[in-house]
Amino acid sequence: MNYTIQLELETDGRWIAEVTDLPGVLVYGKTKEEAIAKAQALALRVEAEKLEKR
Repeated sequence: MNYTIQLELETDGRWIAEVTDLPGVLVYGKTKEEAIAKAQALALRVEAEKLEKR
């Protein structure tokens, strides 16, 4: 699955990443790469939970 991840650098230096297609998938990372990796991992967990509930 392909998701759009929006990235933003916060004033405190942290990166925030949000998967816009999945409500609630919003994470922080120390680096842009870390934020992206965390967002991808959380998106996979959310999708897995959806499948389990079927």
